[in-house]
Amino acid sequence: MTANPHDGASSHVDHAEQTLRAAILDGTQPPGSRLRERELSEALGYSRVPVREALSRLAADGLVEVSPRRGASVRRLTLRDVDELFDLRLSLEVFATRRAAEVSAAGASTVRLSELMSIAEDATHRGDVREIPAANTALHEEIVALTGNELLRTTFQPSLGLLQWVFTLTSNRDQSVQCAEHQDICAAIRAGKPDLAAALAYTHIEMGRAPSLDSLAGVLPPD
Repeated sequence: MTANPHDGASSHVDHAEQTLRAAILDGTQPPGSRLRERELSEALGYSRVPVREALSRLAADGLVEVSPRRGASVRRLTLRDVDELFDLRLSLEVFATRRAAEVSAAGASTVRLSELMSIAEDATHRGDVREIPAANTALHEEIVALTGNELLRTTFQPSLGLLQWVFTLTSNRDQSVQCAEHQDICAAIRAGKPDLAAALAYTHIEMGRAPSLDSLAGVLPPD
C-alpha cells in the first residue's frame, strides 16, 4: 500500500490543534496571550504550515483571534461573552434539538448520538474533568449535525470552542446533574418527541446560565 504524503501533514495539524486547544483550555496559554507561529513551531517540532492551519481551526472555533497587525492571540473571554453565548444557545440549540427529534421521528439514525452520550456518561462516571467538557461539547455538536441543516451547523461552529471553554472553566458544577439532563434530552430526540426535546433543551441551557456566571464572576472580567 502506498502511503499518502498528506497523512503526515494532516496528523501534524491535528496534533498542533489538540496541543494548542489544551493549552488554551487549561490556562497555559491565558486569554490575550500571543500565539507566535515561529515559537510554536519550534516548541512542537513542526514547520509553521501545520501551526498556521491549527491556529486557523482554533479561530474558526472562537478560541483564537487573528489580527493583520498582531497576528494570532488567545481570545479574551468575558462574562458578557458567556452571557451572550447562553443567549445564542437558547436560539440555536433549542431549535436544533426540536429539529433533531423531528428527523429522528422521520427515521434518521441516532446511533452516533447514542455513542457520544455513552462517551459522556463514561467520562462523567470516571470524574475525568478534562474529558467531560470535550465529550459534552461533541454531544451538543452532534445534536446540531443531526438536523441536517448545514447553515445551522456552520452558524453554530464558531461557538463550539467557547462552549468547551466555558464547560472547562465551570467543571466545578455537578457533572452528574448535567449528564442526567443530557440523557433526558437524547432520549426525547431518539423517541421523536420534538416538543419535549425542545423544552428539556431550553431548561438545560437556561438553568445553567446563572451557576456558570456565578462561578466565573471571580475569574473573568465583566466586559
